[in-house]
Order: sequence, then structure tokens, then C-alpha cells
Amino acid sequence: MSHMMDKNAENPEEDAVSLRRNGKTDGAAKETLGMLNTLRKSIRRAGSKVTAKGDESGLKLPPSPSLSSGSPASSPLKNIGSIFQRKEEDEAEGSAQKSKGLTHSKTDPNMTRFTDSILQRGESIRRSLKLSKKNKDKNCNKELVTVSEGSKEEKEVVKEDEEEEVVEEVKEEVEEAYTLPELPHTPLSVMQINKLIEREVLEEAHLNLLALRREFQQEQERCGDDSPMELSKKEKDLSLLYGELRNKINTIVRDSNSLPSRNKELLVPVARIIQEEERRAEEPGGLPGSWMESWREAVGEGVQVKVESVHLEKREENASWLAVHLGLLGKAIVHDLEQVKRELRWSYPPSFNVFSTYVRSYHRVVGQHLKKLQLQVTELKDLFALLDWIVNRYKSERIMGSPSLQPDMKDESVDLQLEDGLLRQLKDKFCCRVKDDMRASLERVIEIENKEVWMVKGTPERDDEHLLTSHIDMDIWTNIKGNVVNSRLIDGELEQRVISSCLQELKLFPGRFDAEFRRLCSALRPQPLWTEYHITYINSFSALQRHMEGYRDACPDEVEAFQKEAKWLIVRLCQDLEDQFKEEVTPYMRRMMTRKWLSNDDDFKQLLRRTELLSQHCSLMRPPHVQEFASRLHHHVAKEYVGQLMKNNYSCKNRKHEKAAGKIRKQWSELRDLFVEMKSTNEWLHPVGDDLSDIITQKNKADIKEHLQPIVEHYPDFSNKHLVAVLYFRGLLRGREHQQILQRLSELKKLADGDRSRVLFGDMQVTVSTGCLSNLPFCCLSFLLPDN
Repeated sequence: MSHMMDKNAENPEEDAVSLRRNGKTDGAAKETLGMLNTLRKSIRRAGSKVTAKGDESGLKLPPSPSLSSGSPASSPLKNIGSIFQRKEEDEAEGSAQKSKGLTHSKTDPNMTRFTDSILQRGESIRRSLKLSKKNKDKNCNKELVTVSEGSKEEKEVVKEDEEEEVVEEVKEEVEEAYTLPELPHTPLSVMQINKLIEREVLEEAHLNLLALRREFQQEQERCGDDSPMELSKKEKDLSLLYGELRNKINTIVRDSNSLPSRNKELLVPVARIIQEEERRAEEPGGLPGSWMESWREAVGEGVQVKVESVHLEKREENASWLAVHLGLLGKAIVHDLEQVKRELRWSYPPSFNVFSTYVRSYHRVVGQHLKKLQLQVTELKDLFALLDWIVNRYKSERIMGSPSLQPDMKDESVDLQLEDGLLRQLKDKFCCRVKDDMRASLERVIEIENKEVWMVKGTPERDDEHLLTSHIDMDIWTNIKGNVVNSRLIDGELEQRVISSCLQELKLFPGRFDAEFRRLCSALRPQPLWTEYHITYINSFSALQRHMEGYRDACPDEVEAFQKEAKWLIVRLCQDLEDQFKEEVTPYMRRMMTRKWLSNDDDFKQLLRRTELLSQHCSLMRPPHVQEFASRLHHHVAKEYVGQLMKNNYSCKNRKHEKAAGKIRKQWSELRDLFVEMKSTNEWLHPVGDDLSDIITQKNKADIKEHLQPIVEHYPDFSNKHLVAVLYFRGLLRGREHQQILQRLSELKKLADGDRSRVLFGDMQVTVSTGCLSNLPFCCLSFLLPDN
């Protein structure tokens, strides 16, 4: 009975036949056998499912310690099969002694629980074994035999066996030492050895080749220096066969990571052949050159095949061609090195340093591949993608720093092996492209502004502060900032070069913009829209100045050069507005301080209206230019308004000077309030209207002397000639009081200590009235000389 169970455990099909023939076989044995067959099928199905999912952690046979293909090898599957076989025998015997044949239906609950328990145990074992498709094809054709539920002690034994099998799953490298099998006494013929090499029976071919080499060495020793023709022929045969063997080995090594199913069968003898030939390198009859170095070259060729097989689209077909290719290349590198770590390294002795060799090969081959790629790269985004991949991504966790490659990468370099100057060439190319793209981008800014604003006479937009604005400054700043941020990811030196390149192009932009703006928008003058455009671009270039100020530490000279050009443009735009305003108000200014002015307010109202309109526009201008612009206009209006008194256009008679003084005071107050609203910083101009009104309004001529001190203190540049003109407007043309007033002014000016940097009257032109001066004595005329 025991013999029968042993036989049945080895062959389930024969079990069934035997049971049918043996009428004495009890029902318990049939029941057990049926369940075993069911479980075997379920395990096969489970194994196929695991294989289909691509599990790559299957069982591997321990490597053979020698070149002999017949060396014994222990298989984990055999151990498990023997455990399960013994357990089946024990349970089958117990069932035969205790029970009679019983037939269970498919819905029998006891049978269901029993089967479920066995299936669960089988599933647990399958998980511990981690079956893969590769091992199923080569090593897993042996059938797994499951066990039925047994005693507590039996379960513990099975559990211990499972743990032992998990330990056996850990792979080990091929041992460094090996024993060379005995060489054939008589080697095969050259044709036969060559056939063995072609059929990849490398172990047998090499042994016969060594035997042939031994014969050659023996004959060479016998012949000495006299080498017969037969010896030369044998040496040539050896060279040809060795060449074929090396080529075959190189092919196998090159393709080993693409054809992992051949690794165990071929790479172990390949490694032993290389070791043996390295040991015999000094002996005659072999090939020149290192077999180990040839192996490294073959590894590099295989890596090159892998790299060149990565999909690369044409630029014309996909704008992201390079980014896609580099992403696929990174994944291919990681996948290949994972394969080396998981599979290939276990087929070589430790001295081959397989993983390290593949890593160094990738450093070199990928570096060569990138050199070819950079010749095709012209666009800025592709140049950045290439630089970023080289400097950052290649050594990151995505590729060489991948967790799946640790800890084998711990002692390995993660840097690419690039040709000297390649990285510098890429950076130079990147900076040149940044400069070219910056120039083109700035030209597009002008084109877009013309197309979307100037041609259609569009109204400028307003920002959150209700100030006029355009997208010019943000478009330019965003473009520069993007280039700077990207270059910073590469290194600080490239960042500085990129900032410099951008600012060099930006320095030329204000001049180009000004020329195009004047050419295309001159027809709008003097429409309000023309004024709004000027204020808009004053604001935009002011904002651009602030943005560029952030790069002063990196490139102070370039920033200063741009700031100078931008300031020049802003001043010129402000000057345009100022000139336009002066041109508009000049006719009204000329009619101030005349007979018509005294009785009619139309000219002043026009002056006030134009100033108010400009004030409204100034409220849309960004500080500090609004203050500077308003201050210059304030000074101009004050000088021109007061300057009309210096032209001797009108002389108040019949006590009209009081009315004139009151009108000057009232109008100046309105102008003063308007310029305060415009945020003018020239507060020192505010008193001039009241100071002059106080002089003009005095009824008693002698009292004028008492009202000279304020104007002298406020305006040290107020001279005798200006006072003569004011007195003429007052109606005081000559006489003793006239002379005393002028003399008092001279005395006050000697004592005055005002701010002489502020100039108002000094720039005013004074018209000398010959009619009044002809009646004055010479002593009075002396007060009107320039020195006085």
C-alpha cells in the first residue's frame, strides 16, 4: 500500500488508472486523490495568472559551481514536492485504514470546507514562491502537490518548510572559484568545434578548443623555432575558432538583457570561458587583447542598442519630441538596470562587477547619445529640457537615484560621462537662444500693441488702483522671469548669464518702442486718447523699471543701463504732455493782465479748464512721475501767469489796481488749489500770488514799502526790474515814492537769506517801457541795471 501511494504521488494520472483497476481501494483514497488533482489544476491556473501579470520574481535554480552541465542542482520545487508527497502518503494511509469509500456531492458542506482549506494553503504557498512566467517556462514544469488538512503538528511542519523555501528564494551570485572539467584527450575537428560555437554549445566547444590549443603548444615545444606548415595551419585554425568564440560571446552578452531566458543557460559558461582565457592570457595559441575588456565592450554595445531603440519622434511631428524622448530614455535606463540587478548579476561571478559595469556603460553611452541629440536641438524649451535632464533629472530619483536601484547605487557615481566642453556648449547655445528669443518677443510686444490698441484706437485698460496700464510690462517681465527661473534650476552661473542676455536686449527696447509709437500715433495728437496713451506707457515703463530692479545684485551694470534708457523714455513722454499743455494754454496766458482780462474771465476759464483736464489725466498716472509732472506744470503756470505782469501790457489807473489785485488773488487761489490736488510738490510757489496782490492793492503808495519783505523772503530772485514792472501795472510810474520803494527793495535784498536754489522771477523776461523811463533821472535808472 505504501509503495502504491508513492507511485501515485509521483504520477496523478497513473493514480487514477490504478485506483480504477484496484477494486479494493477504499473511498477515502479516491476522495483524497480527487482533491489532489483538483488542487494541482488550481495551482497551475494560479501560476499562469501570476505569469500573465508579469511577475518577475520567480524561482531561480542555483547556479552550477562548475562548467559541467551535468552538475547537480537542488530545486526548491523538488523539496516542496517531496514534503507534500510524504504528507499525502501519511494521510492516504490513515484514510484507508479508518474509512470506507464515500461519494461526496458537489454541494457537500464538509467537502467544500475541506477543499477551501486546501486551496487557501496552496494559494499561500504560491505567494511565498512568487511564481513568474520565466521560471514557469524553464523550471516550473514540475507539479506542485498540495496537502489536506492534518494535525496541528503537521501544519507546523508545513509552515516551517514554507519559511525555509522563502529563504531559498534569495538569489546568490555565481561562485568565483570553479573547477575546469577534464579536457578531451583528442579534440574535435575544427569544423565540429565551429558548429558547436554556432549552436551555442559553448562549454563543450571551449573544452575542445583548449584541447586543440594544448596540442598546438605541445607541438610548438617539440618543433622549437622550426615551425612546420602543419603547426602554422593549426595556429591559424586556433585564431579563427577563438575569433568565432569571442564574437559569439560578445553577441550573447550584448543581447543578454534583451533575452533574459538565455541568461542561466549561456552566461554562466560565458563567464567561465572569460575567466579561463584571462588566466591563460600569457599562453600561446590564444587571442590578443583582454577577454574581460571585450566583455565590457559587449556590455556597452548592448547598452547602446537599448538607448538607440528608445522611440524618438521628429520635431516636425511633435513639438515635445525631445521631452518625450528623454522621459522614455529615463524609464528605459531604470528598467534595464533593474533587470541587471534582478537577473543578470546572478549569472556572473562577483569579480565581473556586473551592475557597476552596466551603470558606467550607461554613463558613457547616454553621454554620447546626448551629444548627437544636441545637434538637432535649436528651440529654447528643448535646450532647457536637455540641460535639465543632464544636470538634474539623470541623477535624481527618477533615474540613477531610483529607489529600485538602491542600495547597489550607493558606491556608484550618478554623473553622466560627457565629452569635454559639451555642457559649456549647451549653456552658450541656451544663452544665445535666450537673447534671440528676447529680441523677437520685444518686437512682438510692439506689433501686438499696434494691432490691438493703436490701429483700432482702443481705450487703455485700468488696473486695480484705477491707473492706466497696459500688458507690456507684465509680458516682458513674465518672459524674463521664466527664463531666469529655468536657468536657476541648472546653476547660478547660467542664471546670471541669462539675466545679462535679457537685459542687454531690453536696453534697446525703450528706443525702439518710442520710435514706433511716434510714427504710428502722431496723428492722434492732440486728442485725449493721445494723452492717455502717454500716461499708460509712463506707468508701464515705470512698472518695468521696478521689476528689473530685482536683478541689480546679479547684473548691476546691465540693470543701470536699462534704467537709464527707460528713464529717458519716461521723461520724453512726460515732456510731450508738458509741451502739449504749454502749446494749448499759451494763447490764454498771453491775454492775462490786460484790459480785456480785467473785465472778462473767458481766457482764465480756458486756462483753468485745460489745467483741470490735465489734472484728471494726472490722477491716472503712477507715482512718483505724477508728482514730478504736476510740479513742472505748476512751475510753468506760475511763471507764465506772473510773467504777464512783467510785460507792461497794462497799467491800472483810476483805482483799478484794487480790482486787479482782487482778481489776481482769486485766480491764483483757484490755480493753487488745483495744483495741490494734482499733488505738486512746489508748495513754495503758493505765496507768490498773494505777495504780488498785497503790493498791487495798496491804496497809499508809501505803504507799498511795508509789503515788500514777504516777496523778498519767499523769492530771493525778485529784483528791482521785476518790482518796476509790478509798479507799472499798479499805475505807479515815477516820482519820489517810486524811488523810495525801489531803494527799500535793495535794502531788503541785502538782508534776505532765502533759498536761492528756487528760481521763479529769474527766468522771467521783463519788458522795459521806454515811455516811462525817459522821464526818470539817471540816478533812478541805475536801479534797473542788471547788477541791481
